[in-house]
Amino acid sequence: MSTATFRSLKVRNYRLFAAGQVVSLSGTWAQRVAQDWLVLELTDNNGIALGVTTGLQFLPVLLFGLYGGVLADRYDKRTLLIGAQAVMGVLALVLALLDLSGAVQLWHVFALAFALGLTSVVDTPVRQAFVSDMVGPDDLPNAVSLNSATFNSARIIGPALAGVGIAAVGTGWVFLANALSYVAVLAGLRAMRAWELYPSKRVAKAKGQLREGLSYVRGRPDLLVPIVMVFVVGTFGLNFQITLSLVTKEVFERGAGSYGFLSAMIAVGSLIGALTSARRDGPPRQRTLFAAALVFGLLEVAVGLAPTFEVMALLLVPTGIAILTFTTTANSIVQLGTAPHVRGRVMALYVLVFLGGTPVGAPLIGALAEAFGPRSSIVAGGLVVALSGVLAAVVMTRVRSLRIEPHLVRRRPHVHVHRLDLEKS
Repeated sequence: MSTATFRSLKVRNYRLFAAGQVVSLSGTWAQRVAQDWLVLELTDNNGIALGVTTGLQFLPVLLFGLYGGVLADRYDKRTLLIGAQAVMGVLALVLALLDLSGAVQLWHVFALAFALGLTSVVDTPVRQAFVSDMVGPDDLPNAVSLNSATFNSARIIGPALAGVGIAAVGTGWVFLANALSYVAVLAGLRAMRAWELYPSKRVAKAKGQLREGLSYVRGRPDLLVPIVMVFVVGTFGLNFQITLSLVTKEVFERGAGSYGFLSAMIAVGSLIGALTSARRDGPPRQRTLFAAALVFGLLEVAVGLAPTFEVMALLLVPTGIAILTFTTTANSIVQLGTAPHVRGRVMALYVLVFLGGTPVGAPLIGALAEAFGPRSSIVAGGLVVALSGVLAAVVMTRVRSLRIEPHLVRRRPHVHVHRLDLEKS
């Protein structure tokens, strides 16, 4: 792997951040698998309850997500992250103690999932915007890709550990391990050198700042189209935590270890996609975004139709590659195309549409799986995602105001296409 792939790791503050994230996110993914398994145990494999749990975790982002971006533009991002990560650690500890004591009930899981979502309202957009503060604009695309690689390394480690842990000692100890994992990210944030950061100018408190961020995006089709695509993909395409657990138990009649294995196969592909993105030079292109959405949708349909567990597992690897190609391209387009003084608010909108659609999509996917089987929910989501890639390409072609002039003077007729605006695809 080329050293250019990891060039952002030369920055000490980013190294500390990435190392802490590998540990903490591994715990988070392990908890996500254990939480799904706990809900299935408490409800006798009820898909709707599983969808409601996921929906509650992301509902606060839908309701309050944009305000987290306002906070990111107003206050010190590192301080906000330390506070949010500490609260998340406490929530994981509470769930662990409830489970280990045998007192846990379904409403406890619902309440703690909602509380975790409230904390994510601050944590997620601030964490997204903080990347630029650590590495500066030149290394931002590489850092975004490495963030995805870190995230998906955790997606490999976390579910694998969860599968082993649930089978060996139960879900409660997995929750406890996640609570302890937050120590790593808190230590990394505290150890950073403030004078080596690239902080953007803080925005003074004033009325209308939320509307200002929305108006900024509304006037920029090059940002608006990727954000709308992210909403569609996040709502209908990325509900694997619901569908795979149901497929594992109901279709293939396997246990937690097999569920963790399928989750890890997605993560393997996602890691490959993230590292491939990190090697690319130059700005991200919208045509890559459209193609990735189309390919992801078609692969998801193939996953839903896979005849055996082994075939499904193999198909999840290229599916993961397509997912990460899409998400890293969208994230880089939005971050690089946004002015620093509104980056927090724009990234909050990005996170809102990426995660906030889950409260809508998760119960629908869960209900569809309950009514027609888990395979149907995967196929339906894939068709919607593939269609979004095609429609977005058509829309952007029309938005770009192209003038076509025929030329018949050479031996072979040809056309010149003149773009009337200066936006790069």
